[in-house]
Amino acid sequence: MSLLDLSDIGKSYGAVQALSHVNFTVAPGEIVGLMGDNGAGKSTFVKIIAGVFPPSEGTVRFDNEVVHFHAPVDARNVGIEVVHQDLALADNLSAAANIFLGREMHRRIGPFQLLDHAAMERRSAELFRELKSETRPTELVRRMSGGQRQAVAIARTRLAEPKLILMDEPTAAISVRQIAEVLALIGRLRDQGIAVILISHRMPDVFEICDRVVVMRRGRVVANKAIAATSPQEVTGLITGAVEMA
Repeated sequence: MSLLDLSDIGKSYGAVQALSHVNFTVAPGEIVGLMGDNGAGKSTFVKIIAGVFPPSEGTVRFDNEVVHFHAPVDARNVGIEVVHQDLALADNLSAAANIFLGREMHRRIGPFQLLDHAAMERRSAELFRELKSETRPTELVRRMSGGQRQAVAIARTRLAEPKLILMDEPTAAISVRQIAEVLALIGRLRDQGIAVILISHRMPDVFEICDRVVVMRRGRVVANKAIAATSPQEVTGLITGAVEMA
């Protein structure tokens, strides 16, 4: 059964056809790698899933219901969260403050409503324990490693109890040890039944953690294969066009 099902998706900007007849599915708890060269259509496709703009044609189903997203909040309301490549974290705030930014917890003292820092730190600690991350709720983000920053961004999505998380290049510009930490975090999301779409240029990451790989080229899907049924060499050929379709 599919959690997300996109059928015959197209997107045009005037005379420019960015996506053509794209079909894509994700099952609950599945990790799907989305690969393709710059200009392949990945960003446009992901923005449609995230509710940034609607498709020009085609149907989007989520949890077996046809959905029409007009803004990112519409996607979030059904259970789709996004971890952007830049993570959108505030370096001057703690991990807990970043997790609850815009969704702060409050407590009332007489006529006054105050931020409940203790409650936010407790809930943040619970989220980090679920992710098996050693990140501390009170630590400032500017002092964190790349892997810890990803843990904060992922924990923030967990507040809304998402069913699907889109992750854009989560292992870009971090060390080998931190890459292993981030991939372990992604694996724990799968263990909790959360589906992940991993947008990545890093072939080793996709082949280590993903169940399937979908390759896009020139606005079309040219491959949709189980990781066990393909190879880095074939995927590289599909990305570059040396292999037409698989």
